[in-house]
Order: sequence, then structure tokens, then C-alpha cells
Amino acid sequence: MSGRGRLALCAYGATLLAAAAMVPLVDPSTWLLQAAFLSALVSGAGAAARRVPLARPLTVAAQAVLALLILTLVFAREHAVLGLVPGPDVLTRFGELLAGGAQDVGRYAIPAPATDGIKLMLIGGVLLIGLAVDALAVTYRSAAPAGLPLLALFSVAAGLSGGGAGWWSFLLAASGYLMLLLAEGRDRLSQWGRVFGGAPPRGRDAFDREDGTAQAQVRTGRRIGAAALGVALVVHWSLPALGGGLIGQGGRGAGTGSGGGTINAVNPVVTLQDSLNQPENREWLKYTTNAKATGDMYLRIMALDQFDGGAWKFSVRKVTDIPAELPRPEGLGGGVGTTEIRTSISAAGAYKQGWLPMPYPATEVAVDGSWRFDPARRTIVGDRGQTTGGLQYSVTSLQVKPTAKQLAEAPKAPAALLEEYTEVPDTLPADVRSTALRVTRGAANDYERAVRLQDWFAADGGFTYDTQVDSGGGVGAISRFLRNKEGFCIHFSFSMAAMARTLGIPARVAVGFTPGTPAADGSTSVSNQDAHAWPELYFEGVGWTRFEPTPSRGSAPDYTRAATPSDGPSSPADPEAGASQAVPVAPSRSSDCSPQERQLGECGATTPQDVAVSEDQGPSLGTVLVWTGAVAALLVIPLLPMLWRTRLRRVRLGSEGCTAEEAAARTLLVWREIADTAWDHGIPPDESLSPRKAAARIVRLGRLEGAPADSVHRVAHAVEQVLYAPRPVPGTGLAEDAGRVRGGLGERAGRVAGLRALLLPRSTVRVVWACSERWNALAERAAAIRRRLLDRATAQLRRPLRQRG
Repeated sequence: MSGRGRLALCAYGATLLAAAAMVPLVDPSTWLLQAAFLSALVSGAGAAARRVPLARPLTVAAQAVLALLILTLVFAREHAVLGLVPGPDVLTRFGELLAGGAQDVGRYAIPAPATDGIKLMLIGGVLLIGLAVDALAVTYRSAAPAGLPLLALFSVAAGLSGGGAGWWSFLLAASGYLMLLLAEGRDRLSQWGRVFGGAPPRGRDAFDREDGTAQAQVRTGRRIGAAALGVALVVHWSLPALGGGLIGQGGRGAGTGSGGGTINAVNPVVTLQDSLNQPENREWLKYTTNAKATGDMYLRIMALDQFDGGAWKFSVRKVTDIPAELPRPEGLGGGVGTTEIRTSISAAGAYKQGWLPMPYPATEVAVDGSWRFDPARRTIVGDRGQTTGGLQYSVTSLQVKPTAKQLAEAPKAPAALLEEYTEVPDTLPADVRSTALRVTRGAANDYERAVRLQDWFAADGGFTYDTQVDSGGGVGAISRFLRNKEGFCIHFSFSMAAMARTLGIPARVAVGFTPGTPAADGSTSVSNQDAHAWPELYFEGVGWTRFEPTPSRGSAPDYTRAATPSDGPSSPADPEAGASQAVPVAPSRSSDCSPQERQLGECGATTPQDVAVSEDQGPSLGTVLVWTGAVAALLVIPLLPMLWRTRLRRVRLGSEGCTAEEAAARTLLVWREIADTAWDHGIPPDESLSPRKAAARIVRLGRLEGAPADSVHRVAHAVEQVLYAPRPVPGTGLAEDAGRVRGGLGERAGRVAGLRALLLPRSTVRVVWACSERWNALAERAAAIRRRLLDRATAQLRRPLRQRG
């Protein structure tokens, strides 16, 4: 392998070793295989372009174009022209995926699911870093600066993992960089030639045949690299305090003691609209409870408490170990009626969530695994990669039953809570507050205002539940929703909570599941179509209180209704008080309610379709390989004539030779190149003409003048010297003459003819002729072999007959 080829292979390997640090961040990790294959294509394109050779900027540009086409094929094929060529729609799609991926990175616990947005960020990032490393280390022959993009790749992995990328990932990334540096050093040193002062040659390579300076320098470089890597690892282990700071605190909880740790902004709300319309109904949770009715058994995951004007987010909070008994719910007074219930919950193996779904407010939780308690939002969050997959746990909680009078007479909330949970940004459009004031005009207190907002969204305002609506974003999202009046639970809950804050009512958004569907065995099944979001408003003396503004989804609480109907769905055979049994995880039957009925709101509260987590992992590896191969073929095949002619021209116009025989042969090759160049521009060769007459013909038909014409005659004269002179004197500067002839023919031919000569050169028919000659030669050789075998077999048959005679 050549030095540059070895360097390109090392650059490719260093990129993959650095990318391996991201493997723990996303599940499944098959994205790395796709990134490896696609990076190999980009690296191979660079190797082919350098072999032609193309100019350095053109080489990098060709690799970048191929990378864009690959990403278009994998992630935006349906938006591309002819399924391949990127256009404005592809760029828009990339923007949507990257925006969604950025949100997913902040919303998911590690390991995050491989959503399309996250996969585009990962694979596109690896391709970009690999292209930068290949360009710096191989195309521009400067491996040292290539460590910067490799460091960036490793730093992203370390930052997203909260500094927990581990020593092994650092070791892999550093080893890849050292391997790249050693490969470059070996390539540079091999170009110095023989090193003086050493022992006699012992091999074919300066590195292998010299025991002197060259080999000593290589050994010294390896030792320095190994020592530096060892020191870096020792420092990493010996200074654990360096793991903190901006990187070390970026995870999902630091420390295991009761007094430490934070959880960062990792939001379970996924705004991937495709998942909201999945036709299949997959069971995620199953529970039994001793509650007499399950109409209010919302399983709450967590709460979004930061509002930036366009979206609700999850703020950074301190977490602790789960206490034996959770503290009394914030704001809940003694005069409000409560009932203690116990619930046993089982999660399906495929449901891997970093938060524990529970009835609200929970007072006691019995769960195995690494879990932490968030007192501010009263949630249980997984630590160190802990998820709910296949988990069984039990929860003791309260059913809070305030009366309308208690809510209406609630005193003002504490100043600190009021300040934090009524904050709205100055960029929030004014129509959000003005609409809230108009809807609640005449209300006597915050409770009446909250009920009027809920009823306006759910029934009186003319809103329609529709999961096909673009969720949108930015500070104008709520205004668009209020104007268009179409959306799903995220729109309704986000908008009501924001409007409540503008009225001075503390508000946040809860995320979780509606009660689910009762099963015949007394349990209740919760599926992906039960995922939901709803606003929580704070009333002093009652605490955080659920409201339900989404039409035809969930159930409005009793304290918000004038007349109290039934509590909604409950188990056909309610367990006795105090009973709590483990429920095996088993697939449930799909809901009998059709998607059309769900859209019309005719299925009651049992089959909402909100915020289902996307399970689309994108195209399979096999599909990617097939389509990538097809794209590569479509790109390469039309360019084969041009690449062949470029390569052939480079060979013909190479070194002029060291001996007289080599110089003579090179002269004839240059003449052949001029004849083929004329052929490419529409002047077919005439083998019957002498070099002098052929040159005159090329000058006449090609309308050459000046330097190009003189160059044709000069090369023809050199050919005559080689063919006919008793003592040939090879010409000099013939390659430059050929270049001038090519430039002159291109100028006279015009743009279209010149482009055809470049992309579809006529002289490439020589390849067909050569293949035909080789085929004929092979056929003749095969026929000769068959004749010999037949003659040998005939002779062997005749020999016994002669012996008998």
C-alpha cells in the first residue's frame, strides 16, 4: 500500500475510534455501522480523486457533494428530485430533522432512542468530521491539525454523557490520533531516501533496511506517543475533580448521596408527529389498583416548568435518594379530602423511559434499580442509565378531592412560587394575554378563570383535535394555534398553561398517560395511544391541580364540572382495599376503536393518540447499503469515460524518461495523446497519414493558430525524428505542447463541444477495442487449449488400439 493510501486508512480509522465514544449515548448503536460504511464511501471518493489527480479543493468538494447525496438518500429521499438530487425541500427537511434532533437530545435520558433527528446529527457529524480529517491529514498532508476535529467529536460525546464517556473511549480516540501521526511521520520519512551513517541495506524499505537513524526515529516517535498517552490516562484517573464543571454536570444526576446531584434538561415530550399517527396500539404499562374508580388515574411522568414563549421545557433541579416516605405534597392543606390508594404497575420490556409513571401525588414508592427523587416536581427519575424496561413496582398515592368552593377561596400562593411559575418572556405575543383576558372576563377568582379557560378549549371555543396539524415552534406557536384552532394535546396544554401564567395563576405542564383501558382480568392496560399532556395549576391549600383542556381526550376533573357524572372507566372487578398484585407484562389486544372514530372523538377517554414515542429506526443497514451502492454506481458510471481519459493523459504525459529508448517511447505516447485529444474534439484519426500530414490536418480542421499550431508541428517533428532519423534526438517540453494543443482545441470547439469532449471523449472507444482484442485473444487461447486437450485425449484413445494391433 502506498504512503498516502496508508495515511487515508489511518484517518478513516481515527475518525471511527473517536466516534465510538458516542456509542453509549444512543440505543441501538447500529448507527455507527451505517456511519462507518458511509464514511468509507466518502474516504474512498477522496482516494479516487487524489489518484486522478484532482486539485485539492476539487477533491474536498467532490467528497462533500458525495456526503450530501448520501445523507439525502438516507434521510430525505422522498423530498429529493428523482429521489437523489437535493433541492430546497431536502434542505428544509434537514433543518426539521436537525431541530427535532436537538430537541430530542435535550429531552431524552441516556441512552436516547435513535430517532431520525438524532441519527442525522450522529451520522452527518461523523461524515463531516471524517471529511475534515481526511482533507487535513491526507489531501493537504498535515495530520497534526486533524486532531482538532477528532477532539471536537470526542468532546461532544463527553459533554452529552456528562463527562462519563469513560477512559476506554478516550484511549480509543487518542490511539487513533497517534496512529494517524505515526502514519504521517512514516510517509514523510520514507520520502527522505536513504539515511547515511547506518548499517548496510537489509530490506526493501528504508524503515526495514536501516538500523540507523530512520528506524531509531520511528522507535523514538512511538515511545513518545505511548508515553504521552499513558500520562494522559494517569492524569485522567488521578484528578477525579476534573470530571466536574461544564462537562461533568451535564448528565442526568451526579452523585449517589442524599444531598447531591442534579438532573438536567432532558424532556420526555417528543414532537415527532409521525408517532402521533401510528395505527398500531402497543401496550406499554399494565396496572392494578384498589381505587374504586380509575377515571382520574392519570399516570404522571414529570412536569415541564420552564416557558420560553414558544415551548415548555424541563429545568435543572436537585435530586436526592428516594425517601422511605415522600414528603407531603406542596400546598396540600388538611381540610381537603384525600383517599390513599395503592397501585401495582408493570412496564413492558420495550417501554424504556427514564421517568417512573405514577399516580399523582405519590407518597411512597417501592422500586428496584437506580432511581432518584425530584422533590420540586415530585417525580422519580432514573440514574446512570436506569429505565423502566420490564420493571415492576408499586406506588402508594393520594386521590385529592377538592371542592369547587375550596379552590375558589384559595389564598394567594407564596411569593417565591408565584414569581417562578407565573414568569412569561417579554417576547410572548400580546394576543395570548388579551385572549386569556377576553375568555375569563367576569370571572371572580383564579379558579373560575381556570375553569373558563378549560371549557373554552374543550368545548366553547370551536377547537378541533387533530394530530395531523404541524406542531410548529417559536414564540408565535401559541398565537397560531389560537388563530387556527386545530391541534393535539401538546397545543392545548401548552396554550392553557401559558395563558394561565399571563393571568397570574401559577402553571406548568404535566406529561404522562390517561387512565388506560380496563381488561377482563381486573387490570388496566396503558398503550402508546394513551400518552398525553395536561396543564397543572397551583392553588394554595390544594396544591398542583390537574385540568383537562383537550377536547375528546382524557376526562375533566369533578371539581371543574357543574354536575358530577360517573368517574369514567373503572375495572370490572375492582380489587379489595389494600390489595396489590404484580401484573405480568403481556401484549394487549388492539383497541376496537378505529382511527377515524378516534379523530371524531367517539371513543371516550380510552384511546387518545398523544405524544407516542417514535420507534422508527430509519432504513435498515441492508437498505442503506443497497441504495448507497446504487447511488455510487449512478455517480461513477457516467464519469468513467472522463476518469479513464484523465488517468490515461496523466500516464502519457508523465516523466520524459531517463534513457533514449524511454524518451522515444514517451514521444510516441505524447503524439498519441494529441491525436486522441483531436479525436475527442471531433477530428477522427487517419492512420494512413504521415505525422507531418496528420499535424497539418489537425491544425486545419481544428482551426488552430499561434502557439497551439506550432506545438502540433513541433511534436510531429519529434515523432519523425524518433521514427526515421538515423540518430534520433528526442524533443523536450512535449507534455507542455500537448497541453497547449488541448487548450487551443477547447477554445475553438465552443462550450457544448468542449463539455462533450470532457465528459464523453470519443477516444474512449479504444477501451472497447482493447477489450474486444483481449476477448478475441482469450477466445483463441481457449480454443487452442481445447484443441490440445482434444488431441491429447485422441492420442490416449489410439494408444491402446495400436498396442492391440
